[in-house]
Amino acid sequence: MSKLLISLLAGAGIAFASAAGAAPITKEAYSAQKDRIAAAYKADKDACARLSGNAKDVCIEEAQAKEKIAKAENEAAFKNTEEARYDARIARAEANYAVAKEKCDDLSGNPKDVCVKEAKAAEVKAKADAKVANVSSDANQVAAVKKDDVRRDAMDDKRDAEYKVAVEKCDALSGAAKNACVQDAKARFGKS
Repeated sequence: MSKLLISLLAGAGIAFASAAGAAPITKEAYSAQKDRIAAAYKADKDACARLSGNAKDVCIEEAQAKEKIAKAENEAAFKNTEEARYDARIARAEANYAVAKEKCDDLSGNPKDVCVKEAKAAEVKAKADAKVANVSSDANQVAAVKKDDVRRDAMDDKRDAEYKVAVEKCDALSGAAKNACVQDAKARFGKS
């Protein structure tokens, strides 16, 4: 697993932990935070102006991601509902994916394809975890059977994403080595 994916997953875990036990904020604090987020985004975006090429694109994507995540977390803190916290988790997953995908543009060929698949797999995993956390948080919302179904679906989504990464890595090979690689991936992820 790449260092980028590890850092994205770690960040998602930290955000989940901080959002789960947060107390609601006042309307004044919410509004003040919205102003701080807007100012931070403008400063971050202005800092990207000195860059060029994909470095500039990555910088802008990171600024947009930081803003999107901050807005969603501010909204979750203000509303203090599980739905708002779920939306914040999804916003983080999507923002991290956008940044990771943009960073893949520095690569070409199969390494780029693998990078994009790994970024997508990280997004799928984060969204699956968000679904599980959302269902697990409200005992009255869903019966235990439904919770198990959501957990099972989340695990299937994660496994499918990991399988796609494994198969994409096989594309760097050819002939019998590629066939063996694909067969190994199928065996590891229960695909026929």
